[in-house]
Amino acid sequence: MTTSNAFPQITNRRIATNGIELNIAEQGDPNDPLIVMLHGFPESWFSWRHQFAPLAAAGYHVVAPDMRGYGDSDKPANIGAYNQIEVVNDIKGLVKTLGYETAIVLGHDWGGPTAWSCALWHPETFSAVGVLSVPFSPRSPIPPLDAMKAFFAGKFFYQLYFQAPGIAEAEFEKDIRTALRKFYHLASGEMDFNILGEKSEHDDLLTSLIDPERMGPWLSDTDLDFYVNEFTHSGFFGPLNYYRNHNETWELSAGKPTEIHQPALFVAGERDGVIAMAGPALENMPNFVKDLRTNVLIPEIGHWTQQEAPEEVNGYLLNWLAELG
Repeated sequence: MTTSNAFPQITNRRIATNGIELNIAEQGDPNDPLIVMLHGFPESWFSWRHQFAPLAAAGYHVVAPDMRGYGDSDKPANIGAYNQIEVVNDIKGLVKTLGYETAIVLGHDWGGPTAWSCALWHPETFSAVGVLSVPFSPRSPIPPLDAMKAFFAGKFFYQLYFQAPGIAEAEFEKDIRTALRKFYHLASGEMDFNILGEKSEHDDLLTSLIDPERMGPWLSDTDLDFYVNEFTHSGFFGPLNYYRNHNETWELSAGKPTEIHQPALFVAGERDGVIAMAGPALENMPNFVKDLRTNVLIPEIGHWTQQEAPEEVNGYLLNWLAELG
């Protein structure tokens, strides 16, 4: 068991689940109710660093894994091992291995669809669900990659660019610090999307992006160092494989439930590019998430919700949790 120098109350250990081992960060009394927090791309458990202490103080055992393929967790070599059925089973198994029957699940970015799916597919295990940035969207009528290719025909779209193994990995891993700095800035509330030029399907991701040289106050140099160190030893193959399983997950999820009935929370930034793209999903979400008790947009922040506005996010989470009783 190890601790983070910057957050000494957060400890790390590896846990067996679903045939692999995940590194988990945790804080709080193991006898308290469990909250599991799922990160997105390109992040780690560390993206939830500001949530551990407040949630633990509120009486919860707070756990955030490095998702499969990330950080100190196992990294299956098969691209197909990163479909959402497997990832959700990782989290369900984690709850059981930790000795719980039920848990509250939170997610951000890719962790958002995983959290929604945990609640949708396993309501007996996940008693409530909170998601940041990515609104719930029901299974699409056609395979997601097919829809993306039709909509973005001839144009650059990062999720399509990520499809060919090795290309995006090489671009990110050439200079990890600069790549992360550019990507984090791109999706932050500090980014002015009006200055972005249109790109073709033959362009790369990072060359044309602004390098801020230093991030805004929400991500210190020390914070960036943590992420750089994580991806220096883990690489990007596993994280990018989540995007390569859109159609596989679509095929495997046929016939699964379409409505979430557990108490739910949704929080996002008004300047989040995901919200700009997912307007219809945001509007329709209450039709599928039947007990959506909190549904708010935070002004002036972008995609990195709980990092850009930790106090506001913690306030919404604590109020929602108090309502759960």
